[in-house]
Amino acid sequence: MFTGIIVATGRVAAIVEKRGDLELAIESGEVERMRVAVGDSVSVQGVCLTATRVEPNVFHADVSRETLAKTTLGTFEPGRRVNLEPSLRAGDALGGHLVSGHVDAVGILTSTVEDARSRRLQFELPVTLMRYVAPKGSICIDGVSLTVNDVGDRRFDVNIIPHTHEVTTLGDLTVGVGANIEIDVIARYLERLWTTYANFRSNDSELPKGR
Repeated sequence: MFTGIIVATGRVAAIVEKRGDLELAIESGEVERMRVAVGDSVSVQGVCLTATRVEPNVFHADVSRETLAKTTLGTFEPGRRVNLEPSLRAGDALGGHLVSGHVDAVGILTSTVEDARSRRLQFELPVTLMRYVAPKGSICIDGVSLTVNDVGDRRFDVNIIPHTHEVTTLGDLTVGVGANIEIDVIARYLERLWTTYANFRSNDSELPKGR
């Protein structure tokens, strides 16, 4: 579990093909400060990966074919800058919102506009996911916890303040490029609970009533 508050950025130091999937080597001067150990979960550009090897300033992680197909990690090249966050520990501040690191879709940046000192970014999502996106709700983009501004049929807007622009990779995004999107996990569970309850009530109404 993560919070969407980026601790550091790193770079893809190497990509090794291994029988159909990949091993990434992520380099960052903050690996030691993040206390990454073998077996730990680390959010890399919003994707939960497991550290399989740790060396000074570098950790390695395997990426499955499923993850390559459903996220932007399959487009990575050596030198690519990535957002990093270690998993949440007991006692850590929950500065963003609860993030699982399980990407729901790759959203496409459709526009970017200067908005005073901030930048307003607009993303397009599959229509099936838009019902989970609410104005003033939370959303995770490339591992960064953000607040949704406006919501349309297929698109939503967020604002990037100067600090976020500086310390994350969101400032590197250009129109037409994909980003890893994770919807608010609470919205997903609320829908599941409501659907289950509605189905139960529907089935219950068809049962014969006792006298």
